[in-house]
Amino acid sequence: MSLTPDERAATINELSQNFDLAGVSLNQAADELHTTTDHLRQVLNLQVTRIEEPWILRNYLVSIILDQGKEPYPFSKLNGDPSRYPFLDDQFIQRGKLA
Repeated sequence: MSLTPDERAATINELSQNFDLAGVSLNQAADELHTTTDHLRQVLNLQVTRIEEPWILRNYLVSIILDQGKEPYPFSKLNGDPSRYPFLDDQFIQRGKLA
């Protein structure tokens, strides 16, 4: 799945909005996602080596936000069930790790 420049900018903004809403620190999120803060910043900016990484971050943030009784900021492209997209490795996403 490739994104247009506008879709890319919107997705970066949506991840950022949800990261802020989740209220976790960069260090905490990196630890919980088994990665480094540098790599997490790359994923937040869609500079990824695996297309599944933004989905992992999305699922992590949505889970935290919902656990807090809040409503996540809507995603325009990272929505629905990623297992329905044949080009994504759903097992990798389900692991929930960016490492």
